[in-house]
Formats: sequence, C-alpha cells, structure tokens
Amino acid sequence: MFEKIVATVAPERGLAVTTSRAYNTAIALMGFLAAVGVAFGIHAFFAGHEHVYGVTREVPWGLLIATYVFFVVTSTGLCLVSSIGHVFGVQALMPIAKRSVFLAIATIVSGFLVIAFEIENPWRMAIYNVISPNLTSNIWWMGTLYGAYLFFMLIEFALLQMERHKIAGLFGLMGVVSGIAAHSNLGAVFGLLNAREFWHGPYMPIYFIASAMLSGCAAVMFFTWLAYKTNGWEMDESLKKALSVTAKLGLLLICVLAFFDTWKVMSGIAGHPPGKYEATMELIKGGYATNFWLGEVGLGMAIPFLILLFTRFRSTTAMFLAGGLGIIGIFFMRYDLVVVGQIVPHFHGMHIVDIPHLYSYAPTLHEIMVSLGGVGLCGMLYLMGEKLFRGHLSEVH
Repeated sequence: MFEKIVATVAPERGLAVTTSRAYNTAIALMGFLAAVGVAFGIHAFFAGHEHVYGVTREVPWGLLIATYVFFVVTSTGLCLVSSIGHVFGVQALMPIAKRSVFLAIATIVSGFLVIAFEIENPWRMAIYNVISPNLTSNIWWMGTLYGAYLFFMLIEFALLQMERHKIAGLFGLMGVVSGIAAHSNLGAVFGLLNAREFWHGPYMPIYFIASAMLSGCAAVMFFTWLAYKTNGWEMDESLKKALSVTAKLGLLLICVLAFFDTWKVMSGIAGHPPGKYEATMELIKGGYATNFWLGEVGLGMAIPFLILLFTRFRSTTAMFLAGGLGIIGIFFMRYDLVVVGQIVPHFHGMHIVDIPHLYSYAPTLHEIMVSLGGVGLCGMLYLMGEKLFRGHLSEVH
C-alpha cells in the first residue's frame, strides 16, 4: 500500500522516513481541505457573518468556537504530556517528546485559523491586544497567554531539533506555565459567566486542564501509531513503554473526567437550579442526548476505557483505536459544552411572551467547512512534520 518513492535515511538510528503514493495523496487532500476552509472563511468576511453563520444574538458561540476550544485544549494537553518527559525528566516518556511538541504547535495554529474566521475583524484583535490591553478581560488574557505559549513552544521545538535538551527543557517549562495559565483562563472565560448557569462555577478551569491532559494522551497514542505504521517502522521497546505509560495516564484521566461529568449532571439536576436544570436535561434527555451518551460518554470515555483495560496496555493498535475514538468523543464534549450552555434564555423563568423555552442552533455549511479547514491544516502540518523532521526521532531511539 505504501509504495516507497522518496526515503530520507537516518543511518545512526537505522530508520528511514519515507513518502509514498498514499502519503502524497493524503497530504494533497489535507491541503485541499485547508484551502477550501480558508476560502469559505474569506467569503464569510465579505458576505457577512450574520448571513452565512448560524450563530445569533441569543446563541453567539457555535461550531467554530467549539472547534477552536477543541484544538487549543488538545495543544495544551500535548504540551503537558510531552513535558513529563523532557521537562520533568521522566525517562519513560522521552520517546514521545518531539512529536508531541510538534503536534502541540500544529493544533494551536489550526485553532488560531478557525478563531480568525470566527472573529469578524481578527486583525483588530492583534492590533488592539497590544496598543489597548484590557487587563480585566479574560478574552484579552486568553489571546496574550496563548500567543506566549506558541512562542515558547516554537523555541522549544527548534532547540529539540538542535539536540540542546537542557535549554529546550527551560523553554518547555515556560511553555507549560503559559499553557496552563492560558488554558485555565479559557476555562474561566466560561466559568466566570454567571449569566450562563450551565457554565458558571469554579471547577471549570480545573475541568479544562484535566480534559486537556486526556486530549493530549489520546493524540499521542493515535498519531504515534499512525506515524510508525505509515513509515513502515517497527516500534522499539522504549517507545512501546512510552505509549503504555501514556495509556495508563489516559485511563486515570478518563476516571477523573467521569467524576467531573457525574457531578456536573448531579449538580444540574439536584434542586432544579434555574437555567442549569433545563440545560442539563436537554443534554441527558433532550436534543443533545445522542451527543452526550454516544459521543461524550461512549466514544470519549467508556469505549476507550474498556479497550485499554482489557488489552492491559500491551497492544499499540488498541491504543491507537482508543486514542482515535477518544479524540472524536472529546470533540463532542467541546461542542456540547459550548452550545448547551447558551440554549436556555436568560429570562426563562419569567414566562415572557415570544421567548422560546429553549433556543436552537445548527451549524451552517460555512461553519462546517471552516472547521474542516482547521482539521485539514492540522493534518497537513502533521504529515509535513513527519517528512521534514525525520519522523521526530528522539535521542532514545
């Protein structure tokens, strides 16, 4: 299937990074998808977001915000997982460090692409973030901290390529600090909105960090197996051990997320809290129940948990499957979190005429294509990275 066309040989490692007809086709498809997404996003600038996006004054955040959150959550998780090895010195996770850092950069760049087309005037954000900072705004802090995070990750990755691991570890630590600060701040963007009862609460920043770690574990298992399979390599024992440790960490984080979700549902039902109860019931019994039970609970937690538990972390193929299903399920988590938190009207309990019981939202073609454009960009960067950086071979291979 993977007919070799070009090979870049790393003789000191005994491995060859190859391209193939399937590889070239895949990178062309990902690039085409990214270009189409950008074209739809540019068209939205000229046509007007209110005409081509499904968001409204009542539900101002939709699929693009959910996709942005998904990408930056995954990026932060990849940064945290990689830092366990080359920043904090856990040797078992060293083999996954370089690829994890590169994927962290690819995912956050993809997230920036999506959010740029969600914001009606993204260039104003870049300009006024510098010349007119608002230190009391969580959104300002989000942009600033994620910008710093990307800067540190780029420097760290460059130093890793130069095998300057001590200095790379220092920049990696700064990336971890800025990533945690940025990501917990993103949780605060939701958690400090007391007008949205479904989101409101101090646990949201902690939930975002825990779910980010799970996203990072899933991405490591999925993309590492995929890279080795497409390159036709055999994993050595150190890499298999690294994936096994990552899978064990992922299993623990699934339990943590299940704990959070259980109490989120319980707190939304007990005592019928206004606003939160209606949103929770819509999530578990209403129009978003399929997303929740099949997507979040099934694909995101239950099935990966069972796969990893019953294979006892020995099968890399099982880890790949668990990681892929987990990534899909985590996307449902982001979408449900963003949308369900907005569908309950502010004055739902006052029986005001002409205000519906729940608002509705459905993504439009433009939103779907811009989101897929982000996926295409991420896939294209991943494939290019495998070729350009010799499969991210680490010093322990």
